[in-house]
Amino acid sequence: MSTSAQIRDVTFTVPERWYRLERQSLIAGVAGAILCIIAAIVSPEHFLRGYLVAYMDWLALTLGSLAIICLIHVTTAQWGFAVRRILEAAARNISLLTLLFIPIAVGMTRLYPWAHPGADRDFLTHLQRPYLNPGMWILRAVLYFATWNISAWALSRWSWLQDSPPDHAYRRRFQNFAAAAIVMWGWTMTFASVDWMMSLDNHWRSTIYGFYVMAGQGLSGFAFVIIAAVLLWRYRPISEYLTITHLHDMGKLMFAFLILWAYQAFSQGLIYWAANLKDEVNWYVNRTTGGWWWVGIAIILLHFFVPFFLLLSQDLKRDTGKLIVLAAWMLVMRWVDLYWLIIPNFPDTKGHFTISWSALAATIGIGGLWIYAFLVNLKAHPLVPRHDPMIYRVIEAQEHGH
Repeated sequence: MSTSAQIRDVTFTVPERWYRLERQSLIAGVAGAILCIIAAIVSPEHFLRGYLVAYMDWLALTLGSLAIICLIHVTTAQWGFAVRRILEAAARNISLLTLLFIPIAVGMTRLYPWAHPGADRDFLTHLQRPYLNPGMWILRAVLYFATWNISAWALSRWSWLQDSPPDHAYRRRFQNFAAAAIVMWGWTMTFASVDWMMSLDNHWRSTIYGFYVMAGQGLSGFAFVIIAAVLLWRYRPISEYLTITHLHDMGKLMFAFLILWAYQAFSQGLIYWAANLKDEVNWYVNRTTGGWWWVGIAIILLHFFVPFFLLLSQDLKRDTGKLIVLAAWMLVMRWVDLYWLIIPNFPDTKGHFTISWSALAATIGIGGLWIYAFLVNLKAHPLVPRHDPMIYRVIEAQEHGH
Protein backbone atom coordinates (compact mmCIF):
# COMPACT_ATOMS: atom_id res chain seq x y z
CA MET A 1 0.00 0.00 0.00
CA SER A 2 1.36 3.37 -0.97
CA THR A 3 1.78 5.75 1.91
CA SER A 4 0.84 8.54 -0.48
CA ALA A 5 -2.57 7.05 -1.03
CA GLN A 6 -5.01 9.13 0.98
CA ILE A 7 -8.66 8.25 1.47
CA ARG A 8 -10.77 10.90 -0.17
CA ASP A 9 -14.09 12.26 0.99
CA VAL A 10 -16.92 9.69 0.75
CA THR A 11 -19.79 11.96 1.78
CA PHE A 12 -22.71 12.23 -0.60
CA THR A 13 -24.83 15.36 -0.70
CA VAL A 14 -28.20 14.33 -2.09
CA PRO A 15 -29.15 16.76 -4.87
CA GLU A 16 -32.59 18.38 -4.99
CA ARG A 17 -33.44 16.62 -8.23
CA TRP A 18 -33.00 13.33 -6.36
CA TYR A 19 -36.05 14.09 -4.20
CA ARG A 20 -38.05 15.05 -7.28
CA LEU A 21 -37.13 11.75 -8.90
CA GLU A 22 -38.19 9.91 -5.75
CA ARG A 23 -41.59 11.59 -5.82
CA GLN A 24 -42.01 11.02 -9.54
CA SER A 25 -41.09 7.35 -9.20
CA LEU A 26 -43.54 6.86 -6.36
CA ILE A 27 -46.30 8.59 -8.32
CA ALA A 28 -45.56 6.39 -11.35
CA GLY A 29 -45.64 3.32 -9.13
CA VAL A 30 -48.98 4.24 -7.60
CA ALA A 31 -50.47 5.14 -11.01
CA GLY A 32 -49.25 1.83 -12.44
CA ALA A 33 -50.70 -0.03 -9.46
CA ILE A 34 -54.10 1.59 -10.04
CA LEU A 35 -53.99 0.56 -13.71
CA CYS A 36 -53.06 -2.97 -12.62
CA ILE A 37 -56.07 -3.12 -10.30
CA ILE A 38 -58.32 -2.03 -13.15
CA ALA A 39 -56.74 -4.63 -15.46
CA ALA A 40 -57.19 -7.34 -12.82
CA ILE A 41 -60.89 -6.49 -12.51
CA VAL A 42 -61.49 -6.37 -16.27
CA SER A 43 -59.55 -9.56 -17.13
CA PRO A 44 -57.62 -11.39 -14.38
CA GLU A 45 -56.01 -13.80 -16.85
CA HIS A 46 -54.61 -11.09 -19.12
CA PHE A 47 -53.52 -9.01 -16.13
CA LEU A 48 -51.52 -11.89 -14.65
CA ARG A 49 -49.78 -12.55 -17.97
CA GLY A 50 -48.67 -8.96 -18.29
CA TYR A 51 -47.78 -8.77 -14.61
CA LEU A 52 -45.54 -11.83 -14.97
CA VAL A 53 -43.64 -10.18 -17.84
CA ALA A 54 -43.06 -7.01 -15.81
CA TYR A 55 -42.18 -8.92 -12.67
CA MET A 56 -39.57 -11.10 -14.37
CA ASP A 57 -38.10 -8.00 -16.01
CA TRP A 58 -37.49 -6.18 -12.73
CA LEU A 59 -36.48 -9.39 -10.97
CA ALA A 60 -33.81 -9.84 -13.67
CA LEU A 61 -32.38 -6.42 -12.92
CA THR A 62 -32.38 -7.11 -9.17
CA LEU A 63 -30.79 -10.56 -9.30
CA GLY A 64 -28.42 -9.46 -12.04
CA SER A 65 -27.15 -6.79 -9.63
CA LEU A 66 -26.75 -9.39 -6.88
CA ALA A 67 -24.76 -11.66 -9.20
CA ILE A 68 -22.46 -8.79 -10.20
CA ILE A 69 -21.78 -7.96 -6.53
CA CYS A 70 -20.69 -11.56 -6.02
CA LEU A 71 -18.51 -11.34 -9.13
CA ILE A 72 -16.85 -8.18 -7.78
CA HIS A 73 -16.04 -9.79 -4.43
CA VAL A 74 -14.76 -13.04 -5.90
CA THR A 75 -12.48 -11.32 -8.43
CA THR A 76 -11.66 -8.18 -6.34
CA ALA A 77 -12.21 -6.15 -9.52
CA GLN A 78 -11.16 -2.49 -9.29
CA TRP A 79 -14.00 -1.38 -11.57
CA GLY A 80 -16.47 -2.73 -9.03
CA PHE A 81 -15.34 -0.66 -6.04
CA ALA A 82 -17.00 2.61 -7.10
CA VAL A 83 -20.31 0.99 -8.12
CA ARG A 84 -20.65 -1.63 -5.40
CA ARG A 85 -23.03 0.39 -3.24
CA ILE A 86 -25.20 1.07 -6.30
CA LEU A 87 -25.50 -2.66 -6.92
CA GLU A 88 -26.13 -3.37 -3.23
CA ALA A 89 -29.01 -0.89 -3.18
CA ALA A 90 -30.50 -2.55 -6.26
CA ALA A 91 -30.05 -6.06 -4.86
CA ARG A 92 -31.83 -5.16 -1.61
CA ASN A 93 -34.96 -4.50 -3.67
CA ILE A 94 -35.44 -8.26 -3.61
CA SER A 95 -37.40 -7.60 -0.41
CA LEU A 96 -39.86 -5.47 -2.39
CA LEU A 97 -40.10 -8.09 -5.12
CA THR A 98 -40.76 -10.77 -2.52
CA LEU A 99 -43.96 -8.92 -1.62
CA LEU A 100 -44.83 -8.22 -5.25
CA PHE A 101 -44.70 -11.95 -5.99
CA ILE A 102 -47.96 -12.44 -4.08
CA PRO A 103 -50.28 -11.76 -7.10
CA ILE A 104 -48.44 -14.46 -9.10
CA ALA A 105 -48.72 -16.96 -6.24
CA VAL A 106 -52.41 -16.20 -5.72
CA GLY A 107 -53.16 -16.37 -9.45
CA MET A 108 -51.12 -19.48 -10.29
CA THR A 109 -54.21 -21.46 -11.32
CA ARG A 110 -54.95 -18.85 -14.00
CA LEU A 111 -51.37 -18.82 -15.30
CA TYR A 112 -50.04 -22.35 -15.27
CA PRO A 113 -51.77 -25.24 -17.10
CA TRP A 114 -50.55 -27.81 -14.56
CA ALA A 115 -52.29 -25.83 -11.78
CA HIS A 116 -55.69 -25.70 -13.52
CA PRO A 117 -58.49 -27.77 -11.96
CA GLY A 118 -58.66 -31.11 -13.73
CA ALA A 119 -55.14 -30.81 -15.15
CA ASP A 120 -54.38 -34.40 -14.12
CA ARG A 121 -56.51 -35.63 -17.01
CA ASP A 122 -53.48 -34.85 -19.15
CA PHE A 123 -51.12 -37.84 -18.96
CA LEU A 124 -47.91 -35.77 -18.99
CA THR A 125 -49.19 -33.39 -16.33
CA HIS A 126 -50.08 -36.37 -14.15
CA LEU A 127 -46.50 -37.63 -14.41
CA GLN A 128 -45.16 -34.17 -13.51
CA ARG A 129 -47.37 -33.88 -10.44
CA PRO A 130 -44.68 -34.83 -7.84
CA TYR A 131 -42.76 -31.72 -8.90
CA LEU A 132 -45.37 -29.40 -10.41
CA ASN A 133 -47.98 -29.07 -7.70
CA PRO A 134 -49.07 -25.90 -5.87
CA GLY A 135 -47.64 -26.89 -2.50
CA MET A 136 -44.16 -27.74 -3.76
CA TRP A 137 -44.20 -24.76 -6.13
CA ILE A 138 -44.86 -22.34 -3.26
CA LEU A 139 -42.33 -24.08 -0.99
CA ARG A 140 -39.64 -23.73 -3.64
CA ALA A 141 -40.53 -20.06 -4.11
CA VAL A 142 -40.08 -19.51 -0.36
CA LEU A 143 -36.64 -21.12 -0.56
CA TYR A 144 -35.67 -19.00 -3.58
CA PHE A 145 -36.62 -15.73 -1.93
CA ALA A 146 -35.03 -16.71 1.38
CA THR A 147 -31.74 -17.44 -0.41
CA TRP A 148 -31.80 -14.20 -2.41
CA ASN A 149 -32.79 -12.01 0.55
CA ILE A 150 -30.14 -13.52 2.84
CA SER A 151 -27.47 -13.06 0.15
CA ALA A 152 -28.39 -9.45 -0.63
CA TRP A 153 -28.74 -8.30 2.96
CA ALA A 154 -25.66 -10.14 4.28
CA LEU A 155 -23.42 -8.60 1.61
CA SER A 156 -24.92 -5.16 2.28
CA ARG A 157 -24.58 -5.40 6.05
CA TRP A 158 -20.91 -6.38 5.90
CA SER A 159 -20.36 -3.58 3.43
CA TRP A 160 -21.89 -1.07 5.85
CA LEU A 161 -19.62 -2.32 8.63
CA GLN A 162 -16.68 -1.24 6.47
CA ASP A 163 -17.72 2.37 7.07
CA SER A 164 -16.40 1.91 10.64
CA PRO A 165 -12.70 1.51 11.56
CA PRO A 166 -11.12 -1.07 9.28
CA ASP A 167 -11.37 -4.80 9.77
CA HIS A 168 -9.53 -6.55 6.95
CA ALA A 169 -11.15 -9.88 7.82
CA TYR A 170 -14.16 -8.75 5.78
CA ARG A 171 -12.26 -9.27 2.52
CA ARG A 172 -11.97 -13.04 3.07
CA ARG A 173 -15.52 -13.20 4.40
CA PHE A 174 -16.82 -11.41 1.32
CA GLN A 175 -14.98 -13.73 -1.04
CA ASN A 176 -16.12 -16.93 0.63
CA PHE A 177 -19.73 -15.88 0.99
CA ALA A 178 -19.95 -14.37 -2.51
CA ALA A 179 -18.56 -17.56 -4.05
CA ALA A 180 -21.28 -19.58 -2.32
CA ALA A 181 -23.95 -16.97 -3.10
CA ILE A 182 -23.26 -16.93 -6.83
CA VAL A 183 -23.51 -20.73 -6.91
CA MET A 184 -26.82 -20.54 -5.04
CA TRP A 185 -28.07 -17.86 -7.46
CA GLY A 186 -27.31 -20.18 -10.35
CA TRP A 187 -29.01 -23.12 -8.68
CA THR A 188 -32.11 -21.29 -7.48
CA MET A 189 -32.59 -19.28 -10.66
CA THR A 190 -32.38 -22.42 -12.78
CA PHE A 191 -35.28 -23.93 -10.87
CA ALA A 192 -37.16 -20.61 -10.60
CA SER A 193 -36.99 -20.10 -14.38
CA VAL A 194 -38.55 -23.55 -14.82
CA ASP A 195 -41.23 -22.93 -12.18
CA TRP A 196 -42.23 -19.43 -13.22
CA MET A 197 -41.61 -19.32 -16.97
CA MET A 198 -40.91 -22.66 -18.65
CA SER A 199 -43.80 -24.42 -16.92
CA LEU A 200 -46.21 -21.98 -18.60
CA ASP A 201 -46.04 -24.69 -21.30
CA ASN A 202 -45.44 -27.89 -19.36
CA HIS A 203 -45.32 -29.94 -22.57
CA TRP A 204 -42.05 -28.26 -23.57
CA ARG A 205 -38.70 -28.44 -21.84
CA SER A 206 -35.16 -27.18 -22.32
CA THR A 207 -31.98 -27.95 -20.39
CA ILE A 208 -30.50 -24.60 -21.51
CA TYR A 209 -33.42 -22.44 -20.40
CA GLY A 210 -32.07 -21.59 -16.94
CA PHE A 211 -28.69 -20.51 -18.32
CA TYR A 212 -30.48 -18.44 -20.95
CA VAL A 213 -32.50 -16.60 -18.31
CA MET A 214 -29.44 -16.06 -16.08
CA ALA A 215 -27.40 -14.65 -18.97
CA GLY A 216 -30.23 -12.17 -19.56
CA GLN A 217 -30.18 -11.20 -15.89
CA GLY A 218 -26.44 -10.52 -16.00
CA LEU A 219 -26.96 -8.39 -19.10
CA SER A 220 -29.73 -6.43 -17.37
CA GLY A 221 -27.54 -5.91 -14.31
CA PHE A 222 -24.63 -4.48 -16.27
CA ALA A 223 -26.89 -2.26 -18.37
CA PHE A 224 -28.45 -0.87 -15.20
CA VAL A 225 -25.21 -0.23 -13.32
CA ILE A 226 -23.75 1.59 -16.34
CA ILE A 227 -26.78 3.90 -16.44
CA ALA A 228 -26.68 4.55 -12.68
CA ALA A 229 -22.91 5.07 -12.63
CA VAL A 230 -22.97 7.59 -15.48
CA LEU A 231 -25.83 9.54 -13.87
CA LEU A 232 -24.05 9.62 -10.48
CA TRP A 233 -20.63 10.39 -11.92
CA ARG A 234 -21.17 14.14 -11.54
CA TYR A 235 -21.55 13.77 -7.75
CA ARG A 236 -19.03 13.00 -5.05
CA PRO A 237 -17.81 10.47 -4.02
CA ILE A 238 -18.49 8.56 -7.27
CA SER A 239 -16.66 11.27 -9.19
CA GLU A 240 -13.61 10.70 -6.96
CA TYR A 241 -13.25 6.98 -7.60
CA LEU A 242 -14.95 6.11 -10.90
CA THR A 243 -12.85 6.54 -14.03
CA ILE A 244 -13.53 6.21 -17.74
CA THR A 245 -11.45 3.02 -17.66
CA HIS A 246 -13.88 1.53 -15.14
CA LEU A 247 -16.82 2.38 -17.40
CA HIS A 248 -14.94 0.86 -20.32
CA ASP A 249 -14.50 -2.34 -18.30
CA MET A 250 -18.22 -2.46 -17.49
CA GLY A 251 -19.02 -1.88 -21.14
CA LYS A 252 -16.82 -4.85 -22.05
CA LEU A 253 -18.59 -7.04 -19.50
CA MET A 254 -22.00 -5.98 -20.85
CA PHE A 255 -20.67 -7.00 -24.25
CA ALA A 256 -19.57 -10.37 -22.83
CA PHE A 257 -22.99 -11.07 -21.33
CA LEU A 258 -24.64 -10.05 -24.60
CA ILE A 259 -22.59 -12.71 -26.40
CA LEU A 260 -23.33 -15.26 -23.65
CA TRP A 261 -27.07 -14.57 -23.87
CA ALA A 262 -27.01 -14.89 -27.68
CA TYR A 263 -24.99 -18.10 -27.47
CA GLN A 264 -27.55 -19.68 -25.12
CA ALA A 265 -30.44 -18.59 -27.33
CA PHE A 266 -28.75 -19.91 -30.49
CA SER A 267 -27.75 -23.21 -28.87
CA GLN A 268 -31.28 -23.87 -27.67
CA GLY A 269 -32.78 -23.08 -31.09
CA LEU A 270 -30.18 -25.16 -32.92
CA ILE A 271 -30.89 -28.24 -30.80
CA TYR A 272 -34.62 -28.11 -31.48
CA TRP A 273 -34.14 -27.32 -35.16
CA ALA A 274 -31.85 -30.36 -35.53
CA ALA A 275 -34.19 -32.68 -33.64
CA ASN A 276 -37.29 -31.38 -35.48
CA LEU A 277 -39.75 -33.11 -33.12
CA LYS A 278 -43.31 -31.85 -33.35
CA ASP A 279 -43.91 -31.63 -29.59
CA GLU A 280 -40.76 -29.53 -29.19
CA VAL A 281 -40.65 -27.29 -32.26
CA ASN A 282 -44.21 -26.07 -31.61
CA TRP A 283 -42.74 -23.79 -28.96
CA TYR A 284 -40.84 -22.01 -31.73
CA VAL A 285 -43.72 -22.21 -34.20
CA ASN A 286 -45.89 -20.31 -31.73
CA ARG A 287 -43.24 -17.56 -31.68
CA THR A 288 -42.59 -17.33 -35.41
CA THR A 289 -46.13 -17.06 -36.79
CA GLY A 290 -48.98 -14.58 -36.69
CA GLY A 291 -46.90 -11.47 -36.10
CA TRP A 292 -44.53 -12.98 -33.52
CA TRP A 293 -42.06 -13.52 -36.36
CA TRP A 294 -41.39 -9.79 -36.47
CA VAL A 295 -40.79 -9.67 -32.73
CA GLY A 296 -38.27 -12.48 -33.10
CA ILE A 297 -36.52 -10.69 -35.97
CA ALA A 298 -36.42 -7.49 -33.89
CA ILE A 299 -34.78 -9.40 -31.03
CA ILE A 300 -32.16 -10.89 -33.35
CA LEU A 301 -31.33 -7.59 -35.01
CA LEU A 302 -31.89 -5.00 -32.28
CA HIS A 303 -31.06 -7.07 -29.20
CA PHE A 304 -27.96 -8.75 -30.61
CA PHE A 305 -26.53 -7.72 -33.98
CA VAL A 306 -26.77 -3.92 -33.68
CA PRO A 307 -25.49 -3.76 -30.05
CA PHE A 308 -22.83 -6.36 -30.89
CA PHE A 309 -21.26 -4.28 -33.64
CA LEU A 310 -21.61 -1.06 -31.66
CA LEU A 311 -19.90 -2.54 -28.59
CA LEU A 312 -16.95 -3.64 -30.70
CA SER A 313 -15.94 0.03 -30.69
CA GLN A 314 -13.58 1.00 -27.90
CA ASP A 315 -14.46 4.66 -28.42
CA LEU A 316 -18.16 3.99 -27.82
CA LYS A 317 -17.45 2.18 -24.56
CA ARG A 318 -15.50 5.28 -23.43
CA ASP A 319 -18.18 7.75 -24.53
CA THR A 320 -20.54 8.12 -21.58
CA GLY A 321 -23.34 9.66 -23.64
CA LYS A 322 -23.41 6.87 -26.22
CA LEU A 323 -22.80 4.11 -23.68
CA ILE A 324 -25.72 5.13 -21.47
CA VAL A 325 -28.07 5.27 -24.47
CA LEU A 326 -27.00 1.79 -25.55
CA ALA A 327 -27.38 0.45 -22.00
CA ALA A 328 -30.91 1.91 -21.80
CA TRP A 329 -31.71 0.30 -25.15
CA MET A 330 -30.50 -3.05 -23.83
CA LEU A 331 -32.97 -2.81 -20.94
CA VAL A 332 -35.80 -2.12 -23.38
CA MET A 333 -34.87 -5.14 -25.47
CA ARG A 334 -34.59 -7.30 -22.36
CA TRP A 335 -38.27 -6.52 -21.73
CA VAL A 336 -39.13 -7.40 -25.34
CA ASP A 337 -37.28 -10.71 -25.03
CA LEU A 338 -39.18 -11.64 -21.86
CA TYR A 339 -42.46 -10.64 -23.51
CA TRP A 340 -41.61 -12.95 -26.43
CA LEU A 341 -40.76 -15.78 -24.03
CA ILE A 342 -43.87 -15.50 -21.85
CA ILE A 343 -46.93 -14.26 -23.75
CA PRO A 344 -47.06 -16.82 -26.63
CA ASN A 345 -47.46 -19.65 -24.10
CA PHE A 346 -51.19 -19.02 -23.73
CA PRO A 347 -53.83 -20.60 -26.03
CA ASP A 348 -55.25 -17.34 -27.42
CA THR A 349 -51.79 -15.88 -28.18
CA LYS A 350 -50.08 -18.90 -29.75
CA GLY A 351 -49.29 -17.79 -33.28
CA HIS A 352 -51.28 -14.60 -32.70
CA PHE A 353 -49.34 -11.47 -31.76
CA THR A 354 -50.98 -9.20 -29.22
CA ILE A 355 -49.87 -6.14 -27.28
CA SER A 356 -50.68 -6.39 -23.59
CA TRP A 357 -51.44 -3.01 -22.06
CA SER A 358 -51.47 -4.70 -18.65
CA ALA A 359 -47.80 -5.63 -19.19
CA LEU A 360 -46.98 -1.98 -19.85
CA ALA A 361 -49.01 -0.85 -16.82
CA ALA A 362 -47.36 -3.43 -14.57
CA THR A 363 -43.91 -2.49 -15.86
CA ILE A 364 -44.56 1.14 -14.96
CA GLY A 365 -46.09 0.22 -11.60
CA ILE A 366 -43.41 -2.22 -10.45
CA GLY A 367 -40.69 -0.05 -12.01
CA GLY A 368 -41.86 3.09 -10.23
CA LEU A 369 -41.88 1.34 -6.86
CA TRP A 370 -38.54 -0.33 -7.65
CA ILE A 371 -36.80 2.94 -8.54
CA TYR A 372 -38.27 4.68 -5.48
CA ALA A 373 -37.02 1.90 -3.18
CA PHE A 374 -33.63 1.92 -4.92
CA LEU A 375 -33.18 5.66 -4.38
CA VAL A 376 -34.15 5.35 -0.73
CA ASN A 377 -31.69 2.48 -0.28
CA LEU A 378 -28.90 4.31 -2.05
CA LYS A 379 -28.97 7.49 0.01
CA ALA A 380 -29.11 5.61 3.32
CA HIS A 381 -25.35 4.93 3.33
CA PRO A 382 -22.17 6.44 1.86
CA LEU A 383 -21.77 5.63 -1.83
CA VAL A 384 -18.40 3.95 -1.28
CA PRO A 385 -17.21 1.84 1.71
CA ARG A 386 -14.66 4.05 3.45
CA HIS A 387 -12.41 1.34 4.89
CA ASP A 388 -12.46 -1.31 2.19
CA PRO A 389 -8.80 -2.24 1.42
CA MET A 390 -9.68 -1.93 -2.27
CA ILE A 391 -9.85 1.84 -1.86
CA TYR A 392 -6.05 2.06 -1.73
CA ARG A 393 -5.62 0.02 -4.91
CA VAL A 394 -8.05 2.28 -6.74
CA ILE A 395 -6.29 5.46 -5.56
CA GLU A 396 -2.86 4.09 -6.43
CA ALA A 397 -4.05 3.08 -9.91
CA GLN A 398 -5.36 6.61 -10.47
CA GLU A 399 -2.12 8.17 -9.20
CA HIS A 400 -0.15 6.06 -11.70
CA GLY A 401 -2.50 6.89 -14.54
CA HIS A 402 -4.08 3.43 -14.93
